[in-house]
Amino acid sequence: QVQLVESGGGLVQPGGSLRLSCAASGSIFSVNNMGWYRRAPGKERELVAYITSGGSTNYADFVKGRFTISRDNAKNTVYLQLNSLTPEDTAVYYCNAYMRLVSNLYYSYYWGQGTQVTVSS
Repeated sequence: QVQLVESGGGLVQPGGSLRLSCAASGSIFSVNNMGWYRRAPGKERELVAYITSGGSTNYADFVKGRFTISRDNAKNTVYLQLNSLTPEDTAVYYCNAYMRLVSNLYYSYYWGQGTQVTVSS
């Protein structure tokens, strides 16, 4: 069994900030890439950012320097700092991890349940 549990979402005014966290737990052997996706109402899910186990990062163009992804490998946790939020950032944010479990010889993608971020005045 493995779980990805997100936290940190909520309601924030335009221009505000939030910090999302996602902790992976269970019988984990190794965690490779970790990332964040989002799905806005009426839109497809899209990549926001990802980070490799070595700390290299990649961001979607719409982030434009406003978001920062980081991770704590010792805690199997990934973070997403959201700054300068706009109403267009309103979405459910999902954590994603490419992991190998103790019981497996291969890596698979795992998803969190999502956390709602609402940007509104």
